[in-house]
Amino acid sequence: MHKFMGTSLLVLSLAAVSGCAAVHTAISKSDLDVQNKMTDTIFLDPVSPSQRSIYVQVRNSSDKPDLDLNAPIIGDLEAKGFTVVSDVAKAHYLLQVNVLQVGKMDPSAAERFYLAGYGSAIGTTAAGATIGALASSSWMGAGIGGLVGAAVATVADAAVKDVTYSLITDVQVSERSKVAVRETTNQRLQQGRSGTRDVSAEETSDWKRYQTRVMSSANQVNLSFEDALPQLKAGTARSIAGIF
Repeated sequence: MHKFMGTSLLVLSLAAVSGCAAVHTAISKSDLDVQNKMTDTIFLDPVSPSQRSIYVQVRNSSDKPDLDLNAPIIGDLEAKGFTVVSDVAKAHYLLQVNVLQVGKMDPSAAERFYLAGYGSAIGTTAAGATIGALASSSWMGAGIGGLVGAAVATVADAAVKDVTYSLITDVQVSERSKVAVRETTNQRLQQGRSGTRDVSAEETSDWKRYQTRVMSSANQVNLSFEDALPQLKAGTARSIAGIF
């Protein structure tokens, strides 16, 4: 009888804790939270209206190739008074964007990827919550209670999910220069597993170049990708256009 009562109390306690956690998440994450940030600030000198011309090139190397950032970026630039041209020779600015990642991602993993900065590769990171097992007891009732409690927690987690989606892009801005700019490129190429080859090149360019990484994230309880995507695209486009 005492063992049964102990098991029942344990199950009820686990259920209460799981229920409270689910309610807390549902309340604290009820409103959509969208954040946009940039690793490095880019300062561009003011130019005359005749030089407010820009060539836009958007690439997508993520696993969602149908994602279109071109339209919202161009729309925000035109709203700021820029003329988007199709001939790079007529542009004072060159904007190049590459979509690296879009979709559900663990917030800490997304933050690490973002902070790694322009040009760094995305790593394989396991995301998700885990349920810890209760310490074993000498009597079977506690084990059964632990299993039931874990089942209660699983059901609660399934009903109330704290979901974060992110959109991460690398951005390069080039500004036409009045003087020749010397660019030096250094690369280290892997030669199998036992060696490397260092390659350097130097050339003269008409462009001054700036690089940064932009991340937009959307967080809400039970958030769907369809609801998050418009906010991610708008936030990313706004941040990129805000450079100019």
